[in-house]
Amino acid sequence: MRETRTSTVAIVGAGAVGSTLAYALLMGGTAHRVVLYDINRAKVEAEALDLAHGIQFMPPAQVVGSDDIEVCRGADIVVITAGAKQRPGQSRLDLAASTVGLMRELVPRLTEVAPDAVYLMVTNPVDVVTQAALTISGLPRNRLFGSGTVLDTSRLRYRIAQETGIAVPNIHAYVVGEHGDSEIVLWSSATIGAVPLLDWSTVHRPVLDEDARTAIAREVVESAYRIIEGKGATNYAVGLAAVRIIEAVLRSENRVLSVSTLLTDYVGISDVCLSVPTVVGGDGAGEQLLPPLTTAERAGLRASAERIRSTLRELGM
Repeated sequence: MRETRTSTVAIVGAGAVGSTLAYALLMGGTAHRVVLYDINRAKVEAEALDLAHGIQFMPPAQVVGSDDIEVCRGADIVVITAGAKQRPGQSRLDLAASTVGLMRELVPRLTEVAPDAVYLMVTNPVDVVTQAALTISGLPRNRLFGSGTVLDTSRLRYRIAQETGIAVPNIHAYVVGEHGDSEIVLWSSATIGAVPLLDWSTVHRPVLDEDARTAIAREVVESAYRIIEGKGATNYAVGLAAVRIIEAVLRSENRVLSVSTLLTDYVGISDVCLSVPTVVGGDGAGEQLLPPLTTAERAGLRASAERIRSTLRELGM
């Protein structure tokens, strides 16, 4: 286990997610120095100034905003939240192509000023963008990875906690695969406290039968659409999820998180970025854990991988 890192976090993109992430990092005392980089000078300077005015109410820290990429120099962690904006009538594939194009321009400039950083990709479609950034940067898989299904896993645990009345920290269950419609819930290895979730309905009430589990999984997938429809974007929960990942790196926690990393012979899946339970610590994304999987779960994970590969092929990658 490597020593605890210093705590300079650079956030690329001062939009809803980037500014919320900066706020959460400062409020939690996670980083001693937070820098925001965005091409919109007025926006990024205003966000940094607004945050700085509240520093006396937070743990001691420094916050800086700039449209000069030099502000990211020497960062320990670089979080990329910036992405192409979706235009009316633009398809998901077109949006992915635009965002990958942005990464081709942005990533080499970032790795030049922060060559030793751990890179966390938060921009959607996160699995595709993570794989593109790995190819562009040449960085090892442990030092560049995506936020993946960490947020989806949090949504899942929240819903199970709602249904059972058990505190969220005592719910142990993972969403894996694509951060998107093809993601799957690993029900077979989920537990509530020490009770296997699939045994819960035989002992406890209320029941979590197949219908209930299907409804929960569907709600996890569709919840982002509901939030976006109501307020235009998701930002609070994804910002907090990113903080949890950053803390695992800065504090060398070796925390198990469902981040998106490049897989090599994981249940027969290779050369694609996908979310699976992964040990995240001071060196970034480490060992990928393999929980017991049913035949259906293995098939679902492989189908999710093929969906991402299909998008990559359409992008010529």
